[in-house]
Amino acid sequence: MTRIVSVVLLLLSINTLAQDTLPKFTAYIRGSDKVIISWTNAYPKVTQISIQRSTDSLKLFKTILTVPDPTVPQNGYLDAKGASAAMFYRLFIVLDSGKYVFTRSQRPFRDTAVKTDAQRPDIMPENNARQRVVIPENMAPGEAELLKEKIQEAMKKADPKALMPAEKVEKVEKTKPAPTPEPERFFVIKRRDTVIMQVSEKAFKKFRDSIVLKTKDTMTFRALDTIVIKPFVPKEVYRPSKYVFTESGGNVVIILPDVKSNNYGVKFYEEDKTFLFEVKHVKESYLVVDKTNFLHAGWFRFELYEDGKIKEQHKFFIPKD
Repeated sequence: MTRIVSVVLLLLSINTLAQDTLPKFTAYIRGSDKVIISWTNAYPKVTQISIQRSTDSLKLFKTILTVPDPTVPQNGYLDAKGASAAMFYRLFIVLDSGKYVFTRSQRPFRDTAVKTDAQRPDIMPENNARQRVVIPENMAPGEAELLKEKIQEAMKKADPKALMPAEKVEKVEKTKPAPTPEPERFFVIKRRDTVIMQVSEKAFKKFRDSIVLKTKDTMTFRALDTIVIKPFVPKEVYRPSKYVFTESGGNVVIILPDVKSNNYGVKFYEEDKTFLFEVKHVKESYLVVDKTNFLHAGWFRFELYEDGKIKEQHKFFIPKD
């Protein structure tokens, strides 16, 4: 999994690029092919933050990273793969109770105010690979030297090993405790466009089996961390009625048992249930209704009554001549 590189900003009365507060974020180009995404998180509860990238400002976004800990107040990511000024970036933020928000997409801007180590070796202290300081162009040499001393003093207070000799730094690195394991990744589960739950990476197999083995629903990955559940919709299988149906010539046949002791009636409707006509008393066990009574080909519905109660509701099809 890609590690997040924090960008340290030293605020010493100089101009810096401030991180925007969510749902706003900052995206700028560093060097020739690196894009830095950063933000300040002021949400009281947030369960997921994913960075997404696309060549289109509105669609085709793909998740390139889900941050391990979305609750960090200030966070960011350096995109060194496929990054360019033509790309658009946005954040997918999942809040408490399943609520979520997509930020507005934006193209990264070029950070023209940054001076790197190679550009200003007289200002930047040694062993400062993790530091980023913006120096005004018109600063006098004397002021620059004074600023250098202030920066070194601030770095020593913030990170004592930043100004250590290489041998001491190596010893400190060897004795530091093992890093804590990264938080587990979560999958966002949607039904159509509604977020219904989250599933941890450990519980994913059990969840997948419950969908595949116990339902007929379809589980589709919309992104690396987003799953859409499509409910199963059974196809209607037509089986003609044994009492009212069409014969080979297209006429409607009514076959009823024991018509002498039972009172049968049939009502006919268009497919949209518009009433057409009614046969109130069927006195023959085999009755043919000419198809011309229905005026056109297509599907029709009927209701069969026995002694005033509905015996069957069904439909039939009259083909074209």
